[in-house]
Amino acid sequence: MTRFHTAGPMGSTTSTGPSRRGFLLGAVGTTLAATSLAACGSGDSGSSGGGSEIVFMNQSRGQAATLKKLAEQYSKQNGVKIRIDDVGPADFLTKLQSSSQSRNMPDMYSVVDGHSMAPYYKAGWAMDLTDRMKGSWGDTFRPATLKTTTFGADNPQGVKPGIYSAHWETPALGIFVNAAMYKAAGLDPDKAPASMSEFIDQMRKIKKSGKGTFWFATSLSNQVVQSYASNYMTDEELNATFVGKNSWKSEGWRKTLQLVVDLRDAGVIATGSLPSGNTDNPTVEKAFFNTQGVAAIFDGTSAVGVARATAPDFTDFRSFPLPAADDGTQTSRLVGGAAKGAAVNPRSKNAAQALKFLKWLTAADQQRAWAEGVPLIPSARAVSDKNIPEQLAGIAAKVSDIQLVQNQILEQVNTALQKGTQALVLKERTVDQVLGDLDAAQKSA
Repeated sequence: MTRFHTAGPMGSTTSTGPSRRGFLLGAVGTTLAATSLAACGSGDSGSSGGGSEIVFMNQSRGQAATLKKLAEQYSKQNGVKIRIDDVGPADFLTKLQSSSQSRNMPDMYSVVDGHSMAPYYKAGWAMDLTDRMKGSWGDTFRPATLKTTTFGADNPQGVKPGIYSAHWETPALGIFVNAAMYKAAGLDPDKAPASMSEFIDQMRKIKKSGKGTFWFATSLSNQVVQSYASNYMTDEELNATFVGKNSWKSEGWRKTLQLVVDLRDAGVIATGSLPSGNTDNPTVEKAFFNTQGVAAIFDGTSAVGVARATAPDFTDFRSFPLPAADDGTQTSRLVGGAAKGAAVNPRSKNAAQALKFLKWLTAADQQRAWAEGVPLIPSARAVSDKNIPEQLAGIAAKVSDIQLVQNQILEQVNTALQKGTQALVLKERTVDQVLGDLDAAQKSA
């Protein structure tokens, strides 16, 4: 399953993307929740939403305003009170874990990456929507949305096969560029580079103008790598690596990680290192949206909601997919598929009402409001591209080229990949050494 969620103090997303922390919020959700949530058996029925209102625990700050407006609209139309518990990305998983341990879960809650959500799904805190998605509701979504939110029979998280969340956003990760900086360097921000070598040349020109160049968060390095890997491997081959059937020590992965070395040696990684820690992606987003200190970043489409919420006066930026490899053997494909959405607590006394609200939130009319209010790329097939803002048009044009990889990178391997990417940037390890680290992490998982 490919999922991203933006998190972190500034994230909407999530990470894609894509915690924002960037697109992975996994540390707390995976390591702590995996051990503590197992005690929450199927006999529990406790819920903070046992009264006359539906409680929605919300992770996203970039989408909070639109969510509240929609909740108010739903309440007026249906006479059902909706209370939005705006936890925010920095504290969301901690509070969700605490709620599960005290058996006081909300009626519904935001979902982030599959690693972080898996313990809650396994503990029975999310309604299985698989059968409901086989009908007319499921038909309203883009196929990639359903594909990438489905836990397959061989998923390494050990979740019972099924669909446990519904999403109003079809995200993807790609490049965002400062249009003014591009123009000042004699570049066209509305024309995506045809190859990675062309993009690197663009960054060199930006650097000569004295501006900051290209940046991405350590927590998103796995998404950069997976995106670029699609130039050399099919989705089936990517999946085979993620589940341990294929080795990381392949030529495709070697060429993929060489990208990091090429960016490093070209001197186009801003500051010469990648930000890390719980606020790494918010740091990148602040440098791009708030202070306009760098010309380009790798981020998820959910970041545009962050920009509107935190830097509303800065709108002069564009987007395009991560440029294709010059020697690629496959069509380059985006990482994405499903971002903001929610799960319903089946033990809640309000579960039926919460499910109705979730169906309403993901209907086409509401998705138009999401697209224009946040903004974002909606998951509903019926929403026109005209509802997608200019800043997302470049990525949205390629959103049909989404990777459909059934399984995610294992958490231990993901950690090794993030550390390895930073080590490559800092010249602390070679490509072959990092590939060896990844194989070792895969075998020990």
